[in-house]
Amino acid sequence: MTISLNHTIVPAADNAEAARFFAAVMGLEFTGPHPYAPHFVPVKVNDGLTLDFVSAPDEPGHHLAFDVDPATFDAVLARLRERGVPFGDHPAHPDNGRVDGNHPLGDRGIYFADMTGNLYEVISTE
Repeated sequence: MTISLNHTIVPAADNAEAARFFAAVMGLEFTGPHPYAPHFVPVKVNDGLTLDFVSAPDEPGHHLAFDVDPATFDAVLARLRERGVPFGDHPAHPDNGRVDGNHPLGDRGIYFADMTGNLYEVISTE
């Protein structure tokens, strides 16, 4: 049996703002609230995964990690820099401005957080 993750819910102080931020940084489309469940703001990551952002201001942030190809990694890093979004090479220091060139799960890795405290990890293998 094959198991794959279809979607996950991501808590945010403001679901639309968090979804818009994530989509912009990752180079994905922001489509606004779900047409049948408007309390969710979905961002389609790929054909098999959607992140459903929901307003939950008192929830602690999640850690979400993404494997990407080298070109996507470079594009995400460029968008972070263009927007002045802090990033770093370690989950405890997602704002030190460094790229991990020897990530344990790939060749390069970065971490960045959104306004709610969700921590995103982007990993690339050359």
